[in-house]
Amino acid sequence: MMVARTLSVALLGMTGAVVEVEAHIANAIPGFQLIGLPDAALSDAKDRVRAAAANDGCPLPAKKIVVNLSPASLPKHGSAYDLAIAVAVLAAEGSIAADAISSVVHLGELSLDGRVRPMQGVLPAIVAARAAGFRRFVVPRGNDDEAHLVPDVEITTVASLRDALIHHGAELDPTPVEPLVQHPRVDVDQPAGDLGDVVGNPDAVEALVVAAAGGHHLMMLGPPGAGKTMLAQRLPGLLPDLDPEQSLVVTSLSSLAGRPLSGLIVRPPLECPHHTSSAAALVGGGSKLIRPGAAARAAHGVLFLDEAPEFPSSVLDSLRQPLESGTITIHRANAIAHFPGRFQLVLAANPCPCGQFGTSDIACTCTPMARRRYLARLSGPLLDRVDLQLRVNRVTASAMRLVADDGSRTTTADARARVEAARSVARDRLRGTPWKTNSEVPGSWFRARGRRLAGGVTAAIDRALERGTLTMRGYDRVLRVAWTIADLEGGSAPTESQVGWALYLRKSVAA
Repeated sequence: MMVARTLSVALLGMTGAVVEVEAHIANAIPGFQLIGLPDAALSDAKDRVRAAAANDGCPLPAKKIVVNLSPASLPKHGSAYDLAIAVAVLAAEGSIAADAISSVVHLGELSLDGRVRPMQGVLPAIVAARAAGFRRFVVPRGNDDEAHLVPDVEITTVASLRDALIHHGAELDPTPVEPLVQHPRVDVDQPAGDLGDVVGNPDAVEALVVAAAGGHHLMMLGPPGAGKTMLAQRLPGLLPDLDPEQSLVVTSLSSLAGRPLSGLIVRPPLECPHHTSSAAALVGGGSKLIRPGAAARAAHGVLFLDEAPEFPSSVLDSLRQPLESGTITIHRANAIAHFPGRFQLVLAANPCPCGQFGTSDIACTCTPMARRRYLARLSGPLLDRVDLQLRVNRVTASAMRLVADDGSRTTTADARARVEAARSVARDRLRGTPWKTNSEVPGSWFRARGRRLAGGVTAAIDRALERGTLTMRGYDRVLRVAWTIADLEGGSAPTESQVGWALYLRKSVAA
């Protein structure tokens, strides 16, 4: 009797736990028993492993085989343990030395012919195992590019189970096989375009720059054709490149979502879910295997909800906690998964079901009750967390004629330069704190002694707070926007006019 051990990784959301795969072989009635809380897909591994080993020229022994996945109390899901199970069993049988695999992390699903299939989530799995102190990995050849994104680890890619055994010292002749690869992702997204394409609406363009500079959430209310979608699609282009830590998080989420990767993602993502999306599709979920939703995939980027009132109210309200905490937490009966939830929310909405309320050319056919009921789908607590709430009007012919074609429009390159300069000022002010942008800073920090603005500067928002037209959360969010405006304009602190402009950007929808 002999026991061999190797390692794999159990992923729960973005969090990974190293799993020890133990194989025991005994001279008893032949059988294959898999224990350690496997799900249905993992329970089928014993048949996949047996067929793959036989077809690859290294059959399992006709003996009693017991494989334990430890810790046994941790639920295990999926088929990524196949390779670890196969090498552990064959090491226990004596085909390879048990010491050769004891500190190696194996990831990958086996096909019936012995080849190793690429898997989802290789990047976060390697990151989790590296954090636990492990440096040697064997992964599928189809995950080669993704696995090598993690520094300071030793990556071996294999096309088949035989390749893995030969790597660990088995006396087998190599057999060339065609490796299994992931199908390339077909991008159907349209080019984002340039901010200079936007004609008119200078307030909306400036609000977009303010949102990008401070990481603020934005709502645009206006009739169809006012340019709300056009503006929202240009917001990611105004954001700076991701730093290395953010880039690794965004790339890991893309890996968990099953998107093939060829390198680290360095630009902020844009997610635009349809208004028929469920809460699980928006924030993430799943009965057993928890996957990231659109909000998680938009981490450090933009989540754009077009026709926001058409989303179910319960789905929209599921964003309230991530907007406040910056973390998406999904609870299940036997597990809790966490995803990053630090994204910029952009809402676009029509003023009424027909969309014509407030326009001068087409009469609105909606009753006042229908208009109130339509916008009431955006709950007050959700809107209270949106820093900028702007009304966007259609561009008239006279306004188009007033727009000069001499290069005076704000281009994406010019706006991004302003955004990067403003963020640099904010980073210097926030050095030594856990925050990087003004939108992350709690209001108490801006109201603390030494940073508190004079009463004359905050008179407008003080009156709004006293009258009840501004909540305390809204008061703090106006302060954050005012500091962002000051950063954009090169001021050391917000002035009275900048605070007034910040208040207008928050209340113009209600005006």
